[in-house]
Amino acid sequence: MAACGSNDPKQSAGGQASPEPGNSQPGGSSDPVTLKIVYKDEGTVNPVSVKFFETLEKALQKDEGLNVKFELVDLAQGSYAENLNLLLLGGTIPDIIYFQGGDQQISGQGLLEDLTPYIEKSTHIKNIMEPHNTARMTSYPYLLWIKPLAPKVPVIRADWFHAMDSSKALMENATIDNYYAFFKELVEKKPGKGKPNYALTAAGDIAEINFIFNTAFGLDTTWLKKDDGTYEYAKVSQKEKEKLTFYHKLYKEGLLDPQFITKQWDTKEDAFYKGEAAVITGTAGKILDLYDGRMQQLGGKEAKLVVLPPAKGEGQGFGATDVTKESRGLAISSQSPHKDIAFKVFDYLASPKGQMLDRLGFENEHYSVADGKIELKDKYYGEWYARFWEPVEMKSEIPLKTPLLGEPGSASLKMASDYYTEDNNFIIPEQFVANWDAMNNLYKEYSMDFIGGKRDLSEFDKFVEEWYAAGGKEITQYANENIK
Repeated sequence: MAACGSNDPKQSAGGQASPEPGNSQPGGSSDPVTLKIVYKDEGTVNPVSVKFFETLEKALQKDEGLNVKFELVDLAQGSYAENLNLLLLGGTIPDIIYFQGGDQQISGQGLLEDLTPYIEKSTHIKNIMEPHNTARMTSYPYLLWIKPLAPKVPVIRADWFHAMDSSKALMENATIDNYYAFFKELVEKKPGKGKPNYALTAAGDIAEINFIFNTAFGLDTTWLKKDDGTYEYAKVSQKEKEKLTFYHKLYKEGLLDPQFITKQWDTKEDAFYKGEAAVITGTAGKILDLYDGRMQQLGGKEAKLVVLPPAKGEGQGFGATDVTKESRGLAISSQSPHKDIAFKVFDYLASPKGQMLDRLGFENEHYSVADGKIELKDKYYGEWYARFWEPVEMKSEIPLKTPLLGEPGSASLKMASDYYTEDNNFIIPEQFVANWDAMNNLYKEYSMDFIGGKRDLSEFDKFVEEWYAAGGKEITQYANENIK
């Protein structure tokens, strides 16, 4: 736990009890309140992270009178979600926690703070939330993640893209067949002087690939409405079988990276930068600008990224947006003695001054101010990303001369907005959670075996039977009773 240096964590600098919600406030205390924070990629070995939080400490002191010291908690390499849960279940619970999966197990034990009352009393946070943020917080009030709606979208380096005869047809009409032809030509032509080895890779499972192809196969919601008006889970539908058959074809013909199941996010990106894979998906917006900057560092300006469209078939899009809860985000420990201070940090980062740091980086390094306007530098586009909030409209005290996003980031967000639809899924009730996990593991096992050829697709009906027997019957009944 973070230790508080003040004599009484329930007292503010003025000697008054701190306002609800929360129970500590440093005010002008000479000793800083230490806030422990665990955040993917933001550890003590990352000098940019260290500088960011040191700069944030100074800004909080100057602008808000908050005397805060951040203590970054390092995690081992590997799966962030798994290592984080090991940390938390082992009894080390930082004040501020970034989750990228695994949060429901922790919130179910009462270890995460309900942020609703904090948001209601906030000065800035409540004014930058989008409708989907509000909807998600209403049903699951533990994770906050104010970012643009940003699915994962496919990208390829421009020089390889323009070397393909099939690229024009793909951009004009992104059918499944045209995607297949494009992938096949990439591997056969090898525009990178013997590379790529394969057209497409992903990090660990098919979720990233599904952003490209699910909607084209008619898998446009979690629960598909059948002709008789009832709902069935998309992953046990015949449409899912057709999609897996296509993925198996890509795998069998060497178009899909045969090692994708063992890759993590970093090895996936490394394969892309080295030219082993021609296409990967990345989160729309700033992340794609970072990919673009890195690729141009390695391959020159001709290697800038091109954003590819989602596949077209029964529908077209990057998949429906889940509005039940944030899939990732920042939480505050219910065990922290400094909950109110932690949220004050959140609220400050939503203010115009906080946004200057979080969105723009360090002055004279990522941006400069000239003639009363902010001009972003190449290092901003190639390195910087907001650690906290990215509201659609950024309000800064100084106007921007240059746009916040580069070409790939802007194009990807526009494409995501153009194809936006809402999902019809729901948070799985507690009585079904254990079975749901087992059912998802069953799907993952079968789907990987189908794609890799360890099982023939003729066994798909066997998988469906096992899925219903493992709890699918009950959850499907629940879905049909509750989906409006």
